[in-house]
Amino acid sequence: MMRIVTYTDSGGIGGAEISLKHLVTNASKDIDVTIVGTSNLVVDAIAQHRPQASRVVLPAKGTHSLTAHLQVLHRLRPDVVHINICTPWECATGLFAALTLPNARVVRVDQLPLRTTDAVNLWRTRALSLRVDAHVAVGEASARQMEDFYALGRRSVISIPNCVPEITQNPTPNPSSAVASTGGTPARPCSPQAGRGKGGGEGLVIGSVGRLDAMKGHDILLRAVAQLEGVRAVILGEGGQRTDLEKLADELGVSDRLELPGWVDNPRAYLPQFDIFAMPSRSEGFPLAIVEAMLAARPVVATRVGSVAEAVTDGETGLLINKDDVEGLTAALRRLRDDRALRIRLGERGREVAQRHFTVKQMVNSYERLWRQVVAQPQAPRLWVPQPRE
Repeated sequence: MMRIVTYTDSGGIGGAEISLKHLVTNASKDIDVTIVGTSNLVVDAIAQHRPQASRVVLPAKGTHSLTAHLQVLHRLRPDVVHINICTPWECATGLFAALTLPNARVVRVDQLPLRTTDAVNLWRTRALSLRVDAHVAVGEASARQMEDFYALGRRSVISIPNCVPEITQNPTPNPSSAVASTGGTPARPCSPQAGRGKGGGEGLVIGSVGRLDAMKGHDILLRAVAQLEGVRAVILGEGGQRTDLEKLADELGVSDRLELPGWVDNPRAYLPQFDIFAMPSRSEGFPLAIVEAMLAARPVVATRVGSVAEAVTDGETGLLINKDDVEGLTAALRRLRDDRALRIRLGERGREVAQRHFTVKQMVNSYERLWRQVVAQPQAPRLWVPQPRE
């Protein structure tokens, strides 16, 4: 039986942790999985649907953190340590401890390709990355960015996209515009008709899912909505930018066309009630929310960042814009608002592509092949590493 340890030092639940949960949940039953992390909340969420998996929570910081990491990993004696990393300079303690194991293989998974100007973070990230047995990013473009940002050598990082469970019911294209609070448990109260806005106005619903953070570009969406009649926005998520977004909506005069229901446990339940899905992010890896929207047959408008364009083909499965492009987003949303047939066509084609390429089954198969491959090959050098390929 293959022994896999999955590791994350994340303190909260986001797309990276949800993707890891899908992997743990659906990994073959003959694989022994142990979930190791630094947060009880995150470890329990990842293990939620795999009750037979062992769970270990380690101290995130302090003098005992590295010692605890070393002791636990050496005691577990895994065949593979699968490190799930939100931003490239995180998980350094877990990576270092894993690389000290005499026989284990280490798989590094970078969820978001970001560069850093901090010299310590840059060289530490590079040093740890060069020593793993396999380095994964969540898309081809993201893989090439990681190689360039940290001078890792061309084709040293492979691509395995994040994927989601397939929708069993066929969604109805272009649903009615009413958005009800039909799924999940919001972190803060929703209005009885979430999505109708404070004034209860009608209009096509532009939906978005993601934490309320500047990186997600929700401010760009609000500025576009302000230039469009007959649309309103529903943004599912919570975060530190809530107050700023509410203030911007007031300034733009669209408070009555904006709904911020907060975090929901099951965003998928809302998706069929959106007419258009928008993700004007300033940075992404391979966002699960876009795949969820495609599987729900929603037409997608998204920015050309990270590996988004590997799922959203402009004019085929959605519309692509440049980041921070308010006018481009406005034009794309106006085009979809005015063309119901285009909304249906892009949504249906998006669902076909997502079913073929981006379901959990494909992701799990890819990782299990990779785990078997690294176990079968010699361990990568830990002390001296060869010069990266150009």
